[in-house]
Amino acid sequence: MDFGIEFVPRDLYWKTTYYAIQAEKCGFDYLWITDHFNNRNVYVSLGIVAAYTDKIKFGPGVTNPYLVHPIVTAQAVCSLNEVAPGRVVCGIGVGDKTTLSMVNVAQSTPLATVRESVKIIRDISAGRDVQHKGQIYNISGARFNFRVRNKIPIFIGAQGPKMLSLAAELGDGVLINASHPKDVETAREFIDQGVRISNRDPSEVEVAAYTSFSVAEDVKKAAKAVTPVVAYIVAGCPEVILQRHGISKESSVEILNAISQERWKDAFSKVTPEMMEAFSICGTPEQCIEKISNLLRIGVTQFVAGSPLGPDMRRSIALIGQQILPMFQ
Repeated sequence: MDFGIEFVPRDLYWKTTYYAIQAEKCGFDYLWITDHFNNRNVYVSLGIVAAYTDKIKFGPGVTNPYLVHPIVTAQAVCSLNEVAPGRVVCGIGVGDKTTLSMVNVAQSTPLATVRESVKIIRDISAGRDVQHKGQIYNISGARFNFRVRNKIPIFIGAQGPKMLSLAAELGDGVLINASHPKDVETAREFIDQGVRISNRDPSEVEVAAYTSFSVAEDVKKAAKAVTPVVAYIVAGCPEVILQRHGISKESSVEILNAISQERWKDAFSKVTPEMMEAFSICGTPEQCIEKISNLLRIGVTQFVAGSPLGPDMRRSIALIGQQILPMFQ
């Protein structure tokens, strides 16, 4: 079972790089860096990380095909692969609804967009001339002027039933945007469906729980750190998932409106304990160990400790490495 860690490149590049070095030393297997236009560029961040680490696998977690054409995504990850051969992975999904709405970009025809994007990335990465005429993309003879020497695994970020099934059908891994056992259990049903559709061996598909995570010795400090992340999740969450946890669509819309208007205090104050329990893993190391164990029993093969990690990034990474990871090795 692998452990991954997520960084949001809000900080200066050297801080993200420092945290990446620390994560590798602590024993993490994967490093995911988010790709949102309002943070620093994901590939610049990953390129510097590649130069200062030796074994941790890394990639965008996740990029999206609405702001970045899949050909450009393929170019970026394949170029990174030359810097760190065999360590690069590509995480792709439909993106964050809240962030995309800021630039008036709609997540239209998501299934076709992701399906075609994965095919295009795989084809050009394999050295083939891309001749693609699909519902979304029309490409005539695109080809790299350099050789990619190894396959780059593609992980598909998914939350809804159809996307989860598609991710298992096409991807080398599925990044389930979930922190609660209910959501992971439901996701596994659709992942299994996708595996059956493609006649694949289930072991070929890595199942990663991409969680909102916060650990600290003080429970209240851990909860306070993750509240803004939970607010963003609730704001962009599909109604079916909200209903699963007894959260009203109205409360989601209220938080979305507050975020869109940059009324941060108002948005975060609307986050309830039920929302925290549903959309995050937070608490002391002992509490987090119990919650991680619950997910692993469902069949998760990679646990991703996602943003914010805790009230003190350096201390939280150390806590995970010293007190949590050893319990699962």
